[in-house]
Amino acid sequence: MGDFLADIEKYFGGSQLKPEQYSALGLAYIGDGIYDLIIRTIVVELGNGKVKKFHRLTSGVVKAESQARLMKAILELLNEEELAIYRHGRNAKSVTSAKNASIGDYRVATGFESLLGYLYLKHQMDRLLSLVNEGLKRTDLLPTKL
Repeated sequence: MGDFLADIEKYFGGSQLKPEQYSALGLAYIGDGIYDLIIRTIVVELGNGKVKKFHRLTSGVVKAESQARLMKAILELLNEEELAIYRHGRNAKSVTSAKNASIGDYRVATGFESLLGYLYLKHQMDRLLSLVNEGLKRTDLLPTKL
């Protein structure tokens, strides 16, 4: 697979903004989708199963509490630029509130999603996937069977 974002930009046009110019919550919005797609891909590739099972496995990994655990596990791996993006997302004032998570976990998860969104928009999928992979391993959240 090539550069997914470059392919999207080729077919639909690119943004006038640089990744640094997006709001933290805008970055979190796209980062949430990217993270969800990564986890759904991992789950589906475990084999054939019922959609209900796929959803249960995915939900356990993408919920705010799990994202916060993963983020805390990889914090030491971030460079200064990534750390600044994470903090910017974590400190963003969201109009939505945490449904099934503490405010602290929700904010850390928003920072995590902001970081993923930023790396995606910077065309740094290798770094994004490396961090997610390391976080899943360190937290034992990586789904391995249906």
